[in-house]
Amino acid sequence: MNSMKINHPYIIAHQDRFLEELFQLLRIPSVSADSKYKDDVFRTADFLKAKLMEAGAENIKIMPTKGYPVVYADKIIDESKPTVLVYGHYDVQPPDPLDLWLTPPFEPTIRNGKIFARGACDDKGQMYMHIKVLETLLQTNALSCNIKFIIEGEEEIGSDNLESFINENKELLKADVVLISDTGIISNETPSITVGLRGLSYLEVAITGPKRDLHSGLYGGAVANPINVLCEMIASLKDKNQKITIPHFYDEVIELNQEERALMNQAPFVLEEYKNALDIEEVYGEYGYTTLERVAIRPTLDVNGIWGGYTGEGAKTVLPSKAFAKISMRLVPNQSSAKITQLFSDYFKSIAPKGVKVELTPHHGGEPAITPTNTKAYKAASLAFETTWGKTPIPMREGGSIPIVSLFERKLGIKTLLLGFGLDEDAIHSPNESFRISNFFKGIETIVEFYKEFSKNS
Repeated sequence: MNSMKINHPYIIAHQDRFLEELFQLLRIPSVSADSKYKDDVFRTADFLKAKLMEAGAENIKIMPTKGYPVVYADKIIDESKPTVLVYGHYDVQPPDPLDLWLTPPFEPTIRNGKIFARGACDDKGQMYMHIKVLETLLQTNALSCNIKFIIEGEEEIGSDNLESFINENKELLKADVVLISDTGIISNETPSITVGLRGLSYLEVAITGPKRDLHSGLYGGAVANPINVLCEMIASLKDKNQKITIPHFYDEVIELNQEERALMNQAPFVLEEYKNALDIEEVYGEYGYTTLERVAIRPTLDVNGIWGGYTGEGAKTVLPSKAFAKISMRLVPNQSSAKITQLFSDYFKSIAPKGVKVELTPHHGGEPAITPTNTKAYKAASLAFETTWGKTPIPMREGGSIPIVSLFERKLGIKTLLLGFGLDEDAIHSPNESFRISNFFKGIETIVEFYKEFSKNS
């Protein structure tokens, strides 16, 4: 049996159109982090409204927030039936650095069975699967529960306005489960369902030394160089075992026992293949933990960007006035993003030498989340994979963050099912992001089966 073969007649009959519609969506550069794309972000919301209408959704609204709007739609067939709230986002990461893309980031291109474009996997490709699922269910008279859609345009910048939106629309968003496809599977040979996500704390730091850039010959060695200082401060945030040195950082971290860790490490993973795929000689991380553990159950601290001084062509012997860095910390269950942000801020200021000033600007954060495997929704998803993939999916924790998972639970009191179909090779957030065509269609087919299973005995 070819597990990636599409068997649903309606999907097969309309796959060319489904793909062309996705390409139309991917061509819109909806980069929420860059104001020059503002009109494009709004245009994407309009596009989704039209496609939801064509798919058969009702009550379609582009609902304003203080930032980019939320697209809402639903299809209520019977108030007594269970309701699934589908969440997705239509904004994408900036495409930079552009020179590393083999083809333009907003001109989707097919190579080796993959769609290459910014947003192909994260999250336009996966989000759009759900709109095509609704169409497929309606056109085949197979919809047997209620569906609501909430598709936002600010996920890549922290979903700052989503909490207030949910607070103002709790009745509208009332549902039995949240369904999200913004995660991945271990591989097409080994399907999986994500059951854990890390949280996030993200800050920008600025180090200021002298009031202006100085001649490095006249002042070098006598005045603190902000770039040197910043590098030294960042280096001191971890010890020789790659453990984070911020006091009390690990106070709330839950340590898994040996049995739990052994089960986690049973997941298919070949270290040499992992290194080869990344073109690295060796892995790197906290001492005493495997690679699978490091990216799932351990917190991290990473520099996401660093700059200062002269970076143009040629040489300029300057001692810079300022240096900057963006730093993120991935958090594990029980850690609070607000507390970690404060701990980082206090400690970073305390280790700065007197020759510089420190400014810290917190950006978006989010809480870690664990989703249960004993719910009706999880069991329905597992059965759906068995039908379409021919294999039972493995429950897996993922290293990424989707802050709205904990938000939905806190505000709406409902659990989330993370039913994603991305692969490690998809390079989300990186140049040459991709999504396998087979996974796009297999995702649609699997979600269709999920609804059939979820609606049974309801």
